[in-house]
Amino acid sequence: MFRLSTEDQQHMIAFLRDLVRTPSLSCQEGAVAARIADEMRAVGFRDVAMDRIGNVVGRMGRGSGPVLLFDGHMDTVGVSDPSAWQRDPFGAEIENGILYGLGACDMKGALAALVYAGKLLIENHVPLKGDVVVACVVQEEPCEGLATRVLVEEEGIRPDWVVLGEPTSMNIARGQRGRVEFQVTACGRACHASQPDLGENAIYAASRLVFGVELLSGSLHNDRFLGPGSLAVTQIHAEAGSRNVVPDRCSFILDRRLTLGENEAKALAEVQAVIARERVRAEVRVTEYRSTSYTGYQASQREYFPAWVTGENHCLVQAAERATRDELGTRPKMDKFPFSTDGTYTSGVAGIPTVGLGPGDEKLAHTVNDQVRLDDVANAARVYARLAVTLLTGK
Repeated sequence: MFRLSTEDQQHMIAFLRDLVRTPSLSCQEGAVAARIADEMRAVGFRDVAMDRIGNVVGRMGRGSGPVLLFDGHMDTVGVSDPSAWQRDPFGAEIENGILYGLGACDMKGALAALVYAGKLLIENHVPLKGDVVVACVVQEEPCEGLATRVLVEEEGIRPDWVVLGEPTSMNIARGQRGRVEFQVTACGRACHASQPDLGENAIYAASRLVFGVELLSGSLHNDRFLGPGSLAVTQIHAEAGSRNVVPDRCSFILDRRLTLGENEAKALAEVQAVIARERVRAEVRVTEYRSTSYTGYQASQREYFPAWVTGENHCLVQAAERATRDELGTRPKMDKFPFSTDGTYTSGVAGIPTVGLGPGDEKLAHTVNDQVRLDDVANAARVYARLAVTLLTGK
């Protein structure tokens, strides 16, 4: 069994506190990236670099053979209402073995564990028959899979397996629903609001479409493992020359979650059928994410993210279960992510076997009570190291 020394545990906690204390909104991860790179070098990673989009990549191993990629994101959501937090979101306060702060659960606890899993492998002189790559990626919160795609397709890292450090309470997530984001725009005819009968109110037209879309909920496909597809209207915007003008355009954003058996084309056809049934002049399109990373990289991606599942009997799933059992003495639960992750690219697009395994309760992610148990972070480091041994030494 692997064990972090008391000194290493103290260093890992100090590192984690630094991560939480350093803001890292999407596209603003530079300071946290530099801190992670410094820690990777300090613990002895063979090679540490930042790629073109700003991912921090640390490697260990002999430089040949199979590649195990550990994936974790550096960015966090923002703090919408600081007064709602009982503790400073950037204070990294510790109480009763729990560290509190923005991103502690999602997912800076896992980032610390991944770096110190590398330290465990290095200190124990594990003879890896391949490479371990720890990738701390950017912009996962607004566009999951984007930075990992750059890592694989543009930087040339070709993993044989991927482990996502997203919070799972140290259980194994072997899949998730996908998603597609649509913008639906209803068209009308503008006129003075004092004589609305002379125009066509685009808001009224859009409201009919919103109601029609809502009726779809009960007929969406249901997968036995991932569950049913779902949809939600998340934003509405109308355009008019002023507030006393009947608007001629009204758009809404539709968040469509896709289970297995559903894809972009199917979801699009469903919305188009609603438009045809309601006889509304409207168009629907998949939205596109665009950004500039802290390195200056210009990124863009259509916001379609496929569902994925790794089979329960796959060697990666079995290895993750064995590593958890060997290190922690407990059998992890087999489950799925309730949210979307970089697995939409690694498994859903690239077809790379992927699982999720990480410290923290996913129910606390994006909440004002964001937290992670320090014992769970230490345990995650041990399990990650054991998983590398299982996959890259055969022991």
